[in-house]
Amino acid sequence: MVGVDLGGKTALITGGTKGIGLASAFALAEAGAQVFLTYKWGSADREEVARDFEARGVLPPRFYEADAADEQDTVRLMEELSAAAQKIDIFISNVSFALRTLSLEDYKKRSLFKTLEYSTWPLIDYARRIKERFGSYPKYILAISSDGPDHFYPGYDFVAASKALLEFFSRYLSVHLLAEGSRVNVLRFGTVNTDSFRAIFGEDFFEYMARQGVPRATILTPEECGKAVLAMCSGLLDAVNGQIISVDYGLPFRDNAMGRYLSERSSDQKT
Repeated sequence: MVGVDLGGKTALITGGTKGIGLASAFALAEAGAQVFLTYKWGSADREEVARDFEARGVLPPRFYEADAADEQDTVRLMEELSAAAQKIDIFISNVSFALRTLSLEDYKKRSLFKTLEYSTWPLIDYARRIKERFGSYPKYILAISSDGPDHFYPGYDFVAASKALLEFFSRYLSVHLLAEGSRVNVLRFGTVNTDSFRAIFGEDFFEYMARQGVPRATILTPEECGKAVLAMCSGLLDAVNGQIISVDYGLPFRDNAMGRYLSERSSDQKT
């Protein structure tokens, strides 16, 4: 982003080796930040990610194997980070995990709690532990959410619940941490073409959307999400705090039953 200089700044991104997390890391690193990326054991090809950073000519990332839902991993992570940096300027809470729930019989309390441990609690736990270890909260705390709380998606029940609670706590954190100089916001991304999205909803989803007349230009790429993350951490939007910001090209407004009906009727009339 033109005019954004994050030289000397540090950014911690959970789940930062794939998808939106990785794209955010690229965007922040290209602005000059040193990025620290966490990943769960066996989920990342560190050498491939490092090569991608090298090809962009930016500071190489530092990798930390840490399960966001494991308290011992979190404690160890903070210790390792304190050996590499004097402070954490940016924290991106990006990890999300949940079991699919295709019917009410799939609802299990243990599964719900596990979902919250991964997708909601790290926002609070990491922020507090950063303060304990470094003496201050990050200037920018950003939670990555989706439009799941406002829409029905098959099998997405627990994810949507965890995102709704994530957004709730983000707004409360924005009040609690305002006096600390922090800005806490949520980016609620719409449809993003990532491996995880295709794993949940199927490989042919985007072909279906094209048949429905939805322009491909309205489907987000991870790179576009990364730019939105950079914008929130750029210093240009410091008046924005405690907000849930939709980044979706306005597709939910356009993609409705009436629009589909009129599009189908127009096609029928042409034939």
